[in-house]
Amino acid sequence: MTIPEAARRIERGSSTLQRLETGQAERIRLLDVRELCSIYSADETQTAALMGLAQQAAVKSWWHEYGNLIPANFDVYMGLEAAAYRLTSYVPDVVLGLLQTPDYARVLARSNNPDDTDAEIDQRVQLKLKRQGLITRKSQPAHLDVVLLECALRRLVGGPKTMAAQLRRLADASTLSNVTLRVLPFAAGIPLGDPLGPFTIVDFGTRNAGKPIEPSVVYLESFTGDMYLEKHDDVERYHEAHEAVRQASLDETASRNLIRQVAREYVA
Repeated sequence: MTIPEAARRIERGSSTLQRLETGQAERIRLLDVRELCSIYSADETQTAALMGLAQQAAVKSWWHEYGNLIPANFDVYMGLEAAAYRLTSYVPDVVLGLLQTPDYARVLARSNNPDDTDAEIDQRVQLKLKRQGLITRKSQPAHLDVVLLECALRRLVGGPKTMAAQLRRLADASTLSNVTLRVLPFAAGIPLGDPLGPFTIVDFGTRNAGKPIEPSVVYLESFTGDMYLEKHDDVERYHEAHEAVRQASLDETASRNLIRQVAREYVA
């Protein structure tokens, strides 16, 4: 469907629709979003999610907490992740989802969703494994720079065999040219003075002129909901925080050696 045809159907000008679709509109009208979802045959979940995002876009706050505005089965972060050029993460408690083995992911999915059927758990695991293609694909894989707290290596998930296999997977992934993996050891203390929760900075690359294709976003996952920070100063603070924990971490070779050592301990 061409832009003029779509614009005619929602009774708007072509230039107005083009600005909306390219993110240059000064104002997003809920009516336009609803009508576009209708003519593009979006399902109920997609429509509800986009309506929620449109409502949130009008809020001039430094953070976005989508909560009940977005359906639970519509994951905003996955859309950002799929478009990422680089992901910069700090994970204190568990292995990053993009690096999890099926067995490790299954244990976490079952703990988090105790009422799910086995088939539903399998779907959750398969979805996580599909996401991992972002860093393993042959054509332009995304860059991953992750710091794991030593806790993630030693916290037992599933059992010794599951952990051993998971750590071997980590060690192997750390040899990929697009993956940088460091471990922040317990001996490093708390580099920033305060404990730091998990976060991921999503960068989308730059155009020919060196300008970002899209502004970077910090994703903060919590037990009650997800938050997205977009202001430049907030993003820079998290880049600085990541650099601080990165500098306090073991280098890549020492990190890989520690991961393999702990893997052997699980099966000794």
